[in-house]
Amino acid sequence: MLMQSKRFSGQVAVITGAANGIGRACALRFAQEAANVACLDLAKAQNEVTAAECQDFGIDVLALDCDVTDRNSVESVIRTVLDRWGRIDTLVASAGIYTGDPLPDVSLKQWQRVIDINLTGVFLSNQAVAPTLMAQRSGSLVNISSMAGKTSWPGSAEYSASKSGVIGLTRSVAMELAPYGVTANAVCPGNTLTDMVRNVAGQVGSRDGLSAEAWLEMRANDCPMKRLAEPWEIAGVVAFLASEDSRYITGQAIEVDGGLVMS
Repeated sequence: MLMQSKRFSGQVAVITGAANGIGRACALRFAQEAANVACLDLAKAQNEVTAAECQDFGIDVLALDCDVTDRNSVESVIRTVLDRWGRIDTLVASAGIYTGDPLPDVSLKQWQRVIDINLTGVFLSNQAVAPTLMAQRSGSLVNISSMAGKTSWPGSAEYSASKSGVIGLTRSVAMELAPYGVTANAVCPGNTLTDMVRNVAGQVGSRDGLSAEAWLEMRANDCPMKRLAEPWEIAGVVAFLASEDSRYITGQAIEVDGGLVMS
């Protein structure tokens, strides 16, 4: 990751799912660019590691336990952030999980868990932060969707539905908050080298008779760029959407997938 400017100096970024993957990369990117960062996750030990790495950039950091499916939990951590800094400039709603099974095998409990975390969690996070951004008449919401929000494949009904829902939610939020000067956009990553995708490779690969490594190689070859994304590449787009350079971009679902959906 190349060093960037300090364009978020004095600002506050709240990141859900900050313990791992894209959320972690986003937390580090905002810290690198001088934002104070609130790292939200239920994986306490890993979240504290992310926070410590953010603090190495010389900014103020909070590591907070947060269950994005619980309204009280979300609202409580947002109050803590406001008590600490008195403002929020960016929310990155990155907390998410993946499950995927053939349609007849998807239990209602499995469906509901994915929807609760991937979609309801984004809704509750957006809802909790929106009043502050509206009062400030500035700020950005960046919701992490997926290429699965724009296209689908067999054995991923619950995941694809949740990520499509994030795009629809984001558009509605963007319409509602635009008069306040607040932007809301979704980022739709392709396959990205995170622990979640490596776990998916093991799960889906075995179902398809492939090793995890062979499945990842196959996914890379599906992409015109013939490789998978690195988390920092997604974080760079998120940071752009939170910056002054993107003040006239809202309601978009931006693919960061190496051309996969196009192909």
